[in-house]
Amino acid sequence: MTANGPSPRPRRTRTLAVANQKGGVGKTTTAINLGTALAAVGETVLIVDLDPQGNASTGLGIVRGPKQKSSYHVLIGEAELDQVIVDSGIPRLHCVPSTIDLLGAELELADFDRKAYRLADAIARLSRSQNRARSYSYILVDCPPSLNLLTINSLSAADAILVPLQCEFFALEGLSQLLKTVERVKTTLNPKLTIQGVVLTMFDRRNSLSDQVAQDVRSVLGDKVYQTVIPRNVRVSEAPSYGKPVLLYDNVCSGSQAYIKLASEVIRRERELRAA
Repeated sequence: MTANGPSPRPRRTRTLAVANQKGGVGKTTTAINLGTALAAVGETVLIVDLDPQGNASTGLGIVRGPKQKSSYHVLIGEAELDQVIVDSGIPRLHCVPSTIDLLGAELELADFDRKAYRLADAIARLSRSQNRARSYSYILVDCPPSLNLLTINSLSAADAILVPLQCEFFALEGLSQLLKTVERVKTTLNPKLTIQGVVLTMFDRRNSLSDQVAQDVRSVLGDKVYQTVIPRNVRVSEAPSYGKPVLLYDNVCSGSQAYIKLASEVIRRERELRAA
C-alpha cells in the first residue's frame, strides 16, 4: 500500500518482434536505435539478436568470442537467456548476441518439442528468474529478413510486432505478405499477437515517391502507422561501422532525433494499452 492507495502492479515485460520478411528495410537499424532511445529515457531493454547475420550485435559494438554462447545455444537448449546476456556498454541496454550457427538452427530444431516456442519458453523462464537488478521493461527481438522457424519463434514469443517499412515502390506488397503471416501466427500459435505499429524508414522528402508511399500505407493501416518517420540519413548509415547506435555516434542528427521521437510514440502506445 501507498499513502494514496494500493501500490501499482509491477509492469510486465513487453516483447516486441522487429520484423519484416523483406531485407534492407532498416529492421536491424530500428532495433538497435529504438532500443538505445528507450534506454535513454529510462527503460530497461534487452535486444535479442535472432538474425544469423548478427548485425544487431556488431552494431552495438559487441565482439563475439569463439566460445561465447549466443541466441543459438538458447534455442537448442544448451544455455538459458540469462547466461548469454551481454552488457552493451550503454546504460540499461543489454544484448543476446547472434552467431552464424543460427543458419543451421532450423534443421536442428525440426525434431524438438515445441519447436515454434523455444524463444517464448526461454523468455518465460527469464521472467520467472529475473531479480530487481535485471528486469526488463522491453525485449526487442531482431528477426531475420525471411519467414523461417527463427521468425516464427520470434512471433510466437512476442506480445506485438513492430514493422519497419522502407518508403519504396513495392512496400505495400511486402507489407501485405507480412500481415498475412501475422494472422496465420495469431490463428495457430500466438493469439495475443498484435501489431504495435509500422514505422516508415529511409524517408526522403526530396523524393515524391516517399510521400506517395507514406500516404498509401496510412490509408491502408491508419493509426497503426507511427507519426514519426525515419529519414534517409548518412549518419544512420555510418554508425554501425563504428559499432555504435546513431544516438551515440551523432545524437543531434535527424536520424537520432527521429528514433527518440519513435521511442516516445512506442511508450505512449504501451501506456494506452495498459490503461485500456
